[in-house]
Amino acid sequence: MKGKSIAGLALLLAAAVILGAVAVFGIGGGRLLSMGNIKLGLDLSGGASIVYQAEKEDVTPEEMEKAVSLIQGRLDRKGWSEGEASLQGENRVRVEIPGIDDVETAVEELGKTAQLEFIDENGNVLLTGADVKKASREVGDAGSNGQSEPYIALEFTEEGKELFAEATKNNLGKMIAIVMDGEVVSAPMVNSVITDGRASITGGFTNEEAQETAARINEGSLPFNLTVIEMNNVGARLGADAVSTSVKAAVIGVALVLLFMLFSYRGCGFAADWALCIYIGLEVIALNMFNVTLTLSGIAGIILSIGMAVDANVIIFERIKEEMQAGKNMKNSVKTG
Repeated sequence: MKGKSIAGLALLLAAAVILGAVAVFGIGGGRLLSMGNIKLGLDLSGGASIVYQAEKEDVTPEEMEKAVSLIQGRLDRKGWSEGEASLQGENRVRVEIPGIDDVETAVEELGKTAQLEFIDENGNVLLTGADVKKASREVGDAGSNGQSEPYIALEFTEEGKELFAEATKNNLGKMIAIVMDGEVVSAPMVNSVITDGRASITGGFTNEEAQETAARINEGSLPFNLTVIEMNNVGARLGADAVSTSVKAAVIGVALVLLFMLFSYRGCGFAADWALCIYIGLEVIALNMFNVTLTLSGIAGIILSIGMAVDANVIIFERIKEEMQAGKNMKNSVKTG
């Protein structure tokens, strides 16, 4: 029995050491699962905070969800993977992008909506992006040069299908220009009436350009514009100072809790401190595993949770002390406690 107890203690000690090492140094060159690998929020790393408002009075929840999805998709494509778009109120979208310096560029990129138009030789608009059901990047022979290259495949809505069929019928032997944001990207000659509701845009695109353009066309069907009504910068220096101060506060807070438990309850306190170290290591690893973005209030919550983690220990230990003072032996006191 004694051997099993010693083996159990050794196992717990090894767990505490391993968890502590992983939490501090991480795994591998990328410091996987380490506290240095935890994503920091806007208030800690600095960045941009932007609020967009829909330019439409009776906007529906479904339309706003689409706007949030639109902006989140742009954040991901621009490489701002830590950025987050969320609904604020009924007609606003809040965007927070940690670690970005040029907030003006972010505003321009995120608020940009593709304006797609199909225009005949007389300058008449035949269809718009609202008539496009889906745009996707494809690779194949869609041009006149006979070479395989990236292009944008378009699929029209039911209404757009009829409009496009009518447009090709009325413009046989003529060109229909496909215009994106005022720039002609393709001007194919209409050789036949197209009734299947499909078309393609060619123009010597790279894979990335075709993917980006297709995404912007899909976003162009949003039935309202987004206007910036609030834009704030959080300096990186302010965020760095907040991290430094918060870490110091956390270290001091944890040290005080550990010392209090050790001096107040001696052996039992040491066991509680041991368990608390394991708890902190698990918490750091969990923040990494679940890709949590840590904010200033989050650090305060972690410090509070560490204090709460020993709360039950304090209650139990005090109960054990009361039982021992009443004359019971250690085994019965611990059982009652």
